[in-house]
Amino acid sequence: MLLLLLLFSEGLVQRGASAKASQVPGPPRAAAEEPISFRVLQTSSFANSSWASLHGSGWLGELQTHGWDSVLGTIVFLWPWAQGNFSTQELKNLQNLFMLYFHGFTIEVQAFAHEFQFEYPFELQVSAGCTEQAGKASGSFLNGAYQGSDFLSFQGNSWKPSPGAGSPAQKACEVLNNYLDIKEIVQTLLRGTCPRFLAGILQAGKSELERQVKPEAWLSAGRPPGPGRLLLVCHVSGFHPKPVWVMWMRGEQEQRGTRRGDVLPHADGTWYLRVTLDVAAREAAGLSCRVRHSSLGGQDIVLHWGGGNSAVLTLLCLVAAVSLLVLLAGHFCSRKHSSNRKALAPAASSPDSPTGADGQGPRTPGRQVYTPQESWIKNRFLKKWKTSLNQLWGR
Repeated sequence: MLLLLLLFSEGLVQRGASAKASQVPGPPRAAAEEPISFRVLQTSSFANSSWASLHGSGWLGELQTHGWDSVLGTIVFLWPWAQGNFSTQELKNLQNLFMLYFHGFTIEVQAFAHEFQFEYPFELQVSAGCTEQAGKASGSFLNGAYQGSDFLSFQGNSWKPSPGAGSPAQKACEVLNNYLDIKEIVQTLLRGTCPRFLAGILQAGKSELERQVKPEAWLSAGRPPGPGRLLLVCHVSGFHPKPVWVMWMRGEQEQRGTRRGDVLPHADGTWYLRVTLDVAAREAAGLSCRVRHSSLGGQDIVLHWGGGNSAVLTLLCLVAAVSLLVLLAGHFCSRKHSSNRKALAPAASSPDSPTGADGQGPRTPGRQVYTPQESWIKNRFLKKWKTSLNQLWGR
């Protein structure tokens, strides 16, 4: 069945790979640049002999450019330039090819599952694509995995089992190598269609791919890992392109305990990264987070951990907020108390009345008068505040 499907789709591939391939110029790229790849990723999950699901996607380097709608059997273009320079007919041919392949792949795997010693439930992954460097095709690849472990690959013009994959991989390669037409189609896709599509998508998406957005960075403290320890967190957000270097440092010394999270996407196409360091609280002073990114023009972002200063700022904010709430509450109670006294004895005047202790009339918005109770609250909080600060600074 798989052979018939691939033979039928061979004409689609050949129509898509025309003589125009040699006439399509690649975008100008510096010779010293690292190679960039376009790859198609496939993940097929098999629950049993009658149920399976499939997920497909296309990636330009670390940027996802395509998806696959398994219900409609269509390619999903995630960027306006993701069609590259392929014509509508060529893209339709590729779409039909993938639809036939995905359908045939599921049927054949279920048919050969017992012979290949696949135990339900299991998952298969396929990664296939090509690379370009300095505007020229530099290689291609096709790798298959079973349950997350390397299983087989296509090298040269034949299928080869991965080291350590055992007899199931050897058996699968023996079966696949018997079909010369399948190998020819794979070679056409990897060495003809893919490089031409990669060159076209790089040209079409040049402005987006070369966009530079500077990152924003800030520090925070995470949940303490244990008594006497701190979790220092360096946040880097809003940068493009994706490659970024972030490290906790002491002077010029990289801290080996630095833990890097996943680089996560924002809706606007920029990225976010969280980098942490678990340290003893007494060793936090003198540490810094260093950020390097292509958009910074060689000027690293360096954020120094404030240690005690950060704790002081946090305490100041907390005390200020609490003090403000207490003063407002005291002011409200004072006004209510004064109103009651005026209603009972309008002619009376005392230090606690709205006229104030100096008997100079009602207070105005420009003149603040405190009751004895308010002054006591202020003095008490100020005393606690100073005591806490002295403890933080070890005085």
